[in-house]
Amino acid sequence: MDALTELNVLCLILSAVLLAMACVKTDRVRAWRAGINPAAEELSDASFIAARVMFVALAGVGVYLCVQGFGVSDDTAWDDTELTTAVQGATDALDGSSGFGDIYAEDDDTGWIDEYATKIEQEVVEHGGGDAPQYGGNATPADSNTPSEARYTVTAGDSAFCMQVTRTRSKYGDYEPPGIAGGQGTVTVPSYDFAVTTSEGGC
Repeated sequence: MDALTELNVLCLILSAVLLAMACVKTDRVRAWRAGINPAAEELSDASFIAARVMFVALAGVGVYLCVQGFGVSDDTAWDDTELTTAVQGATDALDGSSGFGDIYAEDDDTGWIDEYATKIEQEVVEHGGGDAPQYGGNATPADSNTPSEARYTVTAGDSAFCMQVTRTRSKYGDYEPPGIAGGQGTVTVPSYDFAVTTSEGGC
């Protein structure tokens, strides 16, 4: 339970206490006051009515704030269904996609792995839906990744998924930017295709 949810629960408890206080009988309160301070001036019925109205009003405000707070809490925390939907949507969007590599990098370069983690996180947030938080998803690369294959543990809230990404040189060949030539001839930008699958649980 996060701090905001705990605060909302505490607010509900306090509201319930206020309602309970409003329901205490007048004779019981007078007897309690007399037992503590027999010389105290007796309270009028109007005072009790005013106190009850105040307690009920405060309890109503407390309940309203709690309802609003639970709504905010839901918008800032991922639940299992939201993350499942978001990860599946991100997987579908990334699977079969393509992208360019560093013009000076070799095929054994692993620099793309950390960059792809950011891309996964962006896709997860984008496919989370209207009620899902717009932040908080993490894609952590595994330690055993290779230049052609990487695994990421995608987490948000209490759930985790393992996303596996396979990078291969594009079947359509590298990209040749028009009008750019190097010392040895035409400059090409390496192009890659990505295959993405996801399973439940961390990698």
